Amino acid sequence: MSNSSRLHTELQRLFDIQPDAQGRVRTLVLGISGPADWPVLAAVWRGVQTELNWPAPAIAINGVDAFELWMPLQVAVSQDEARRALQHLCARYLSDVAPARWRLWPELDEGLSASPQAQPQLHAATGRWSAFVAPDLAAVFGDDPSLDLPPGDDAQAEVLARIQPIPANEWQRAIASAAPVAPPVTQAATPPTAHDEPRRFLLSVMNDATVDMALRVEAAKALLK
Repeated sequence: MSNSSRLHTELQRLFDIQPDAQGRVRTLVLGISGPADWPVLAAVWRGVQTELNWPAPAIAINGVDAFELWMPLQVAVSQDEARRALQHLCARYLSDVAPARWRLWPELDEGLSASPQAQPQLHAATGRWSAFVAPDLAAVFGDDPSLDLPPGDDAQAEVLARIQPIPANEWQRAIASAAPVAPPVTQAATPPTAHDEPRRFLLSVMNDATVDMALRVEAAKALLK
């Protein structure tokens, strides 16, 4: 098998960004930009393995402005379920990071949905390449998550050969521990003290896509205390 065919096989095995006919996805992407910061994202990479018992996510430099974690799923899930998992990860590991720096797929705000770029590829705007990288190399890139030369197909295939999809049982266990999606509230700015069930109020604020993201993050922080 040629190197390019091997890489293609690994990409097909792991990642399918486009939703299927039922609107389900089997890839989650969580990135950090503005600036790109691997040590921050590394906490997520370690945490999902040690605390959620997930396989190690694939690590990518996007060739422009972000480090990314690509997390393949063994079984496709609804986009709502995928978003709930991303909310859980952000609240758990990125509560001190401004939401404007998050790069998520599927997006939490459906109006902003844009699928991430396939890796590896040349970005015309920067003239630089994206790539999947091994964990011990991620820190080498500092705040410049890009390559000036194309990565080798064989090297990319080797990196991806070590990646495994998240098993369905471990995914379900993590989803069960995530905060449930509550019905949206129409008065999101109502002070918690005016609500007869503070926890339910915080959950509804955190999961309401119409509420300002900063308020949703504060609600998530309060739930974790």
